[in-house]
Amino acid sequence: MQIDANMKSGLPDNAYRELKQGEDYTPIIPPSTVVPEVTPYSVFLGLIMAVVFSAAAAYSGLKIGQVIEAAIPISIIAVGLSNALKKKNSLSQNVIIQSIGASSGVIVAGAIFTIPGLYILGLPVNFFQIFLSSLLGGFLGILFLIPFRKYFVKDMHGKFPFPEATATTEILVTGEKGGSHAGILIVSGLVGGVYDFLSQSFHFWEEVVTTRVVPIGAAIAEKAKILFQFNVSAMIVGFGYLVGLKFALIITLGSLLSWWVFIPLINEIGNLVAGSIGGVNPIAALTPEQIFTQYVRPIGIGAIAMAGIIGVLKASPIIGKAFKLAFVGLTGKQTEGENEIRTQKDLKLTFVIFLSLLTIIAIFIFLLLGFDITLTQAIIALLTVVIISFLFTTVAANAIAIVGTNPVSGMTLMTLILSSVVLTSAGLTGDKGITAALIIGGIVCTALSMAGGFITDLKVGYWIGNTPVNQQRWKFLGTLVSAATVGIVIFILNQAYGFVETPETPNPMVAPQANAMAAVIQPLMNIGADVPWYLYLVGAIMALIINFLNVSPLAFALGMYLPLHLNAPLLVGGLISHYMQKSKKGEALAQARHQRATLIASGFIAGAALLGVVGALLKFFKVELATHIWESNPIGGEIVGIIAFILLMIYFVIDSRHAKVE
Repeated sequence: MQIDANMKSGLPDNAYRELKQGEDYTPIIPPSTVVPEVTPYSVFLGLIMAVVFSAAAAYSGLKIGQVIEAAIPISIIAVGLSNALKKKNSLSQNVIIQSIGASSGVIVAGAIFTIPGLYILGLPVNFFQIFLSSLLGGFLGILFLIPFRKYFVKDMHGKFPFPEATATTEILVTGEKGGSHAGILIVSGLVGGVYDFLSQSFHFWEEVVTTRVVPIGAAIAEKAKILFQFNVSAMIVGFGYLVGLKFALIITLGSLLSWWVFIPLINEIGNLVAGSIGGVNPIAALTPEQIFTQYVRPIGIGAIAMAGIIGVLKASPIIGKAFKLAFVGLTGKQTEGENEIRTQKDLKLTFVIFLSLLTIIAIFIFLLLGFDITLTQAIIALLTVVIISFLFTTVAANAIAIVGTNPVSGMTLMTLILSSVVLTSAGLTGDKGITAALIIGGIVCTALSMAGGFITDLKVGYWIGNTPVNQQRWKFLGTLVSAATVGIVIFILNQAYGFVETPETPNPMVAPQANAMAAVIQPLMNIGADVPWYLYLVGAIMALIINFLNVSPLAFALGMYLPLHLNAPLLVGGLISHYMQKSKKGEALAQARHQRATLIASGFIAGAALLGVVGALLKFFKVELATHIWESNPIGGEIVGIIAFILLMIYFVIDSRHAKVE
């Protein structure tokens, strides 16, 4: 999400640009000024935000594959409450609230991308496996990132755009003027939340609309296997607005390649082969959705894995520089007194190393005692976790600093493939191997997710003038609370919806990343099983070609992998974002509209996710709200869904255009 550099609302003029020779950046709260940061109010509210948004993020991530952007809604809520309560020195406290609360989204991403894979494969899983893998992975991400903070946050000042950190900082700073932003978020949250709740819980309209709604579309889907799908969720279009037109377009094009090229191509190849041998085309009996799952999704998996490799290679110079910076700090050769400046004070590196060793020991004990594996296998698993987590930490931070998107799913897929190869060579196969590999993936995924998210928090603190060591200390508590919450929520969602389609759970959670992990890991951990290596290779080659064309390979690969109905609405949100940033009445008005629309999109996401969790809880307690009015006429439900979505977009555009230049 891009926020214009001129929209500073109180930040110094050199906040977003590179510094001139001899120039220093002085934050809003100068290093010489000491104001309350960590208070009972900021810690308590931060922990409340961690619980609430962990639940919301888990629901959104398992339903549509997108983890809710927690930092922005939390910042708006913090600003609104501090203004309502007329608190003094609230800016620095709001940074702590946001930093603690934002642990939710990053911890959730690590858990939901891997742990549901155990449910999907029918393997035993308990709360402590989810909790400990999330907790230890989160701690590892915090500790591995701290030595690189100065490089990304201070030394590279103005060289990285930090889009999410910019948006969060703007909200916190402009919020000091008043709480109108919180009002916009609350109203849009209610609109988006009630809208999605009416669809998902009451079933007043169909959530997914397809071209089967018209007879010719149904015929094309049946014969040519060409199908268009669209999810009318407020949450997804909100994500599309925050992603922006460029990346929404790339993701959608990747999806169209899978659904409009690969699926009909595979079907036509089946027809040609059947015709040449006088047989029957087995593909013809499959729906486009089934062809996608069986034959096309592995291509997307291969593309994501290669995109992760490309990301590591591109980031290798950054990794080298960060290693050098960390070594300088470890040997005590850094500038004397730098760590005494309040706004540059980190946890002591010796303490970071000590905590890192304790965390690594705890991971080793967890692996050895929790999964019935040998000492040698536990050591191999531990080395896999530590090496990959440390190597990819800078990749995750770099990705967030540049585009605001963390390629954690692609890097986790790589981790699963590598760990599976290593563990099978050590004799760990079958169900025990699958469980161990998925838990390893969960720890690594959480560590990388935390590293990417935490660098955003630290950059926000740097711009405003908070003390880094305070953010670092209290991030551990936010991680603890978020890890416990996500363990409970995943259990509830499994009971309410399930992750596999069965008679008891006819509409399971999509959990796209976890399904990908399960699809990759199962054949790798069973000797002699068929592994679609050639399909992975096709996807890897596609990613290389896309990268050669100077297009984001990860965004394109995610589009190839995720269902079309989850990607198409992103493009609608991206188009609205593009439209809002253009105005014949001047750039200032365009930016005001864009900022208001950003708040509305964030409200859609937060409201839909939170009420989605309410719906899940009602299902968990066997409270049935579904009206079943479209059970015998799903096409009618799809038509109503289209009308409802159009009305929602009209509200989105009209309300956004109400913005005024202050």
